[in-house]
Amino acid sequence: MTSLVELRVLEGPNLYFPRAAIKLTLDISGLSEVPTATAEGLAHRIGLATARPGEPGSGFRQRFALRAVARLFRAVAAEGGTTRLAVRVRPTADPHRIVVAYPWRHRQRAQEMGRAVAELLDALPSTDVDELMHRAATRVREAEPGEAPRTLTPRVPVVAVTGTNGKTTTSRLIAHVARTWGKVVGWSSTDGIYVDGELVEAGDYSGPSGAGRVLAHDAVEVAVTETARGGILLKGIGVLRNDVSVVTNVSADHLGHQGIDTVDQLAEVKSVVPRITRKDGWAVLNADDPRVLGMRSVIRARPWVFSRDPDSPALREVVADGGRATTVIDGWVCVWQRGSDPDPLVELADVPMTLSGLSRFNVENALAAASATLALGIPREVVVEGLRTFRPDPDHNPGRMNLFSVGECTVVVDLAHNEAGLEALLEVMDGVRRPGCRMLLGLGAVGDRQDDLIERLGEIGAMGSDVVAIGHKQHYLRGRTVEELDGLLRTGASRVGVDDIRSHPTELEALAALVDQAQPGDVVGLMCHAERDAVYDWIAARGGTPDDPATLAAKVRAARS
Repeated sequence: MTSLVELRVLEGPNLYFPRAAIKLTLDISGLSEVPTATAEGLAHRIGLATARPGEPGSGFRQRFALRAVARLFRAVAAEGGTTRLAVRVRPTADPHRIVVAYPWRHRQRAQEMGRAVAELLDALPSTDVDELMHRAATRVREAEPGEAPRTLTPRVPVVAVTGTNGKTTTSRLIAHVARTWGKVVGWSSTDGIYVDGELVEAGDYSGPSGAGRVLAHDAVEVAVTETARGGILLKGIGVLRNDVSVVTNVSADHLGHQGIDTVDQLAEVKSVVPRITRKDGWAVLNADDPRVLGMRSVIRARPWVFSRDPDSPALREVVADGGRATTVIDGWVCVWQRGSDPDPLVELADVPMTLSGLSRFNVENALAAASATLALGIPREVVVEGLRTFRPDPDHNPGRMNLFSVGECTVVVDLAHNEAGLEALLEVMDGVRRPGCRMLLGLGAVGDRQDDLIERLGEIGAMGSDVVAIGHKQHYLRGRTVEELDGLLRTGASRVGVDDIRSHPTELEALAALVDQAQPGDVVGLMCHAERDAVYDWIAARGGTPDDPATLAAKVRAARS
């Protein structure tokens, strides 16, 4: 068995270091099982004079292996000509595998060191540790250096947005406000690369290549980068720093992938974004999310927190320490700083994306975007105008809480890709439903979620709606079968006593079936991931129209009557 499971080159700031790094996944079964005498010989050779390796296969041996591998990398690096190498070693959910990371300045030589040390571990239980060490160090020393990191140092202000939910909406709103300011804005996201509002390249560019492509455009004056978990873990962040960072929230999503198994681990990944914010910049953090608020301990930048609760102790604490806060007081978006009364910017009723304050998530997104744009130095009146003119429609915010009038019913289209997103969708559906009318939900899930999360989506959807239909996402099965996803969603729904569910091959077919069942005043919601454009075309063909702010306000008032 080879020790080297994976070698990955991280091109920029990452979970382990604020600069380019090599990440190795190693199988340490060999080191865990070598005779104690061999482990002691290795420990002595690499300078761990007081090591206690323990017996093969024991918990003591596993902990010794973590320490020994870190020292082994440093020893080989030193003999190979690299002094004072920083090495981080972490356990994984598999007790036989560990992650090793170290910064690199020369791509080829850094990779060669990873391979050389892995082969050294493969050669154990050889007792000739000196020869193994010498061979590995010589290999590193004689390797071609290779190219240097190409991590970008931004030439224009950068706003970096991350979080589990809301990062696309928030980054779109920030870009809209910056364009309202008259700037040419480059924006990278899960939808593609946009320059001055025009899509220049479609695709998922939430990783390092997206930031690079945005900053490569000479005309760009402000860059907004949506930074997803996968990009940070697989490639690192494509820029060395940002001027303003935003963390919207952290909740269970994509767990069980790339070594991230808990929400706390996911929060650590997201914290990479504010960790590289300039010292004189601002880190915009959600004060209502304890994991996000806790990122204050790892940032160098000044904290700017936001909360829907003006009495939040976190707001008082941050403001008292010289930071800033954005909140809602008497229905107004307000900014608060030490030594002054809160400054009312705009009424929530005049911010269309909040749906008259109905959508809690979009209220938070608006608070985050207002904070970030003010932190960037955009004038107050421009920020207010941007908040007032950004609408929850396919033109401004496609696929995110878009409301339409189709005949006498309302259709709500949203990504809703996890538990929090689905709860937010149901909240909005309920907020525009007239008394006595029904909620009909097009339910679905992508395949790269854990079984319990998919089941939970079925449970939440069935519990919160009157009629449920499953609309499958054929292009997002990601290793699962339709039947498997169907069964998991139905299992969740059955927990709350809902078994009468029809399944459809596509999201569009589920929507069509639900609209056909809808009666005047009913609200149809669709979890739409795969067929957004087809859904918009179908709605238009049925005579449906996006709801403007006046129509939305009227629906909210009717629902409350």
